[in-house]
Amino acid sequence: MTLFSLQRWQIISKITCTVTMFRSVLKYILSFVTLFGLIFLLRNITIGQNFRMSALYEFQNRIQSSNQSRSRLTLHDNHTLYPHWGQPLSPEEELEEGDLLDSIAWPQPPPGSAPPNLSRTSDPAHSLFTIVPSKNEQRWYVGDQLEVQVHLHDFEGRPKRYGGDLLLARLHSPKCKAGVAGQVLDHKNGLYSARFPLLWEGSAQVAVTMVHSSEAVAVLRRLRDKRPDRVFFVSLFRQGNHSQKMVCNMYLPQDKGPLCNYTDLHSGEPWYCYKPKMLSCDARINHAKGGYLKNIITKKEALLFKSGVNVKVPIRASTSDTINVLPPRKESGSQKPDPVKLATSGYYYQDSWRPLGGVTMRHFDKTSITQCLTKKLVYMYGDSTMRQWFEYLVAVVPELKEFNLQSPKKVGPFMAVDSTHNILLKYRCHGPPIRFSTVTASELRYIANELDGLAGGPNTVVALSIWSHFSTFPAEVYVRRLRHIRKAVVRLLDRAPGTAVVVRTANPQALEGDASLYNSDWFSLQLDAVLRAVFKGLDVMLVDAWQMCVAHRQPHNVHPPTAIVKNMVDMTLSYVCRDGTGKIV
Repeated sequence: MTLFSLQRWQIISKITCTVTMFRSVLKYILSFVTLFGLIFLLRNITIGQNFRMSALYEFQNRIQSSNQSRSRLTLHDNHTLYPHWGQPLSPEEELEEGDLLDSIAWPQPPPGSAPPNLSRTSDPAHSLFTIVPSKNEQRWYVGDQLEVQVHLHDFEGRPKRYGGDLLLARLHSPKCKAGVAGQVLDHKNGLYSARFPLLWEGSAQVAVTMVHSSEAVAVLRRLRDKRPDRVFFVSLFRQGNHSQKMVCNMYLPQDKGPLCNYTDLHSGEPWYCYKPKMLSCDARINHAKGGYLKNIITKKEALLFKSGVNVKVPIRASTSDTINVLPPRKESGSQKPDPVKLATSGYYYQDSWRPLGGVTMRHFDKTSITQCLTKKLVYMYGDSTMRQWFEYLVAVVPELKEFNLQSPKKVGPFMAVDSTHNILLKYRCHGPPIRFSTVTASELRYIANELDGLAGGPNTVVALSIWSHFSTFPAEVYVRRLRHIRKAVVRLLDRAPGTAVVVRTANPQALEGDASLYNSDWFSLQLDAVLRAVFKGLDVMLVDAWQMCVAHRQPHNVHPPTAIVKNMVDMTLSYVCRDGTGKIV
């Protein structure tokens, strides 16, 4: 090889080596750039996620701080389980809701007392009540107030040191078929006061009942706020020869399958069903109660709900449970106690309800009912306790002929007409949640929507009852439903002044077996208080079903006996025909 060739080969070798090295360096640079870009991208994604999580955490903290400032549980706490909990509230609605929930706040057992040993819980058999002596040498007169002190003890006879028990009190006279509900005050130290207005002469006997211990109420509160699924619902979906039943509820966890959204477009009331695998959401044909979840409390907690032991058990008197009431003092005349001050709406005498304010009570037979309702349209919306009113009127007035609408028995809708006197009666159940057997999907109507469809006017009567089917849901759910109904009532009264609107309150019921876990009087009492507050100040009449049932001599029942229903209907008609001529004034 010549010298020139050798030099040429060396130059080429150096160039090749340089190119190879450049390619290697370039490869490393490209790898580094790619790796750097990937790291940068991942970092940005992480920062974005952290930012979103931080914002969500901050938002949840704001909610939690707001809730803790009120020391109460709200629906926000369940958003992680039920992200479709409902439409957001306006600031005014949120403030109202907070005030309503604060108004029904209930004393809780001290920390560390739950779940308790049964021996340290309230025992009605060891508890006592005492009639507080009068200031007039054991003389009581009509117009006075009677006070009773109740001392709660546990199963070992030790005095309770905190409150929160649910007690009901009644002053009654079997001879006179008289009765009045007492106002119970919780002193939050194991002592309670029950106060009664003295409204009739003669013998009066005190009855105090422990419905639930404070420890049982704590369990009920947890169930109400955390287990809205303990009553579940189903709907049948059908298309052609294929059908499938699916679980439905106001709230359903989304991680268990796709949902069909049946939220009402007008009111925003939520309702969902799990979607069938082979059918569309449009194939839903009905709604029904599915059943009750069992084993939702521990065996230890179940000891707090024993009928005849610590659920609706009478408390004994330490000495006598009876007083004799003398005629009114001459200086006081026939003046009666202030019903507002005593939180007493009325009382029974000879099984007839006597309100202590407002409308003058009249008693109606079939002739006077017909006279009052002539040329009137009566619309009844709600649960089965409102259906009782429809059934009572149809049974008492033969001229009211019920039309056969092919409706399921005890479900409706129902309609009755007296064509001679131009009377129309209609009943329709409220929208879900409704625990009736089977309701056609097309017949599921929300009360607010129905009210918006009424013309109203002086010849229109509207009666509402909605409470029992909300006992398994947080109180906020009931507040929201009543808010929608109240707005519809206001719209109705604005466009049609003179429309008579009557609202029936909740009532206590029998609590046998495990009924307390789903229909406790504590749930009903909380709903009752909310309902009264929501409709306060409106031009509507409240029929005080709670006191009318507590004061009566018959046992509690979710469907009160006919004697009580008659008084409720008479109270309603007394309001509808206040001038006694059948005209709404």
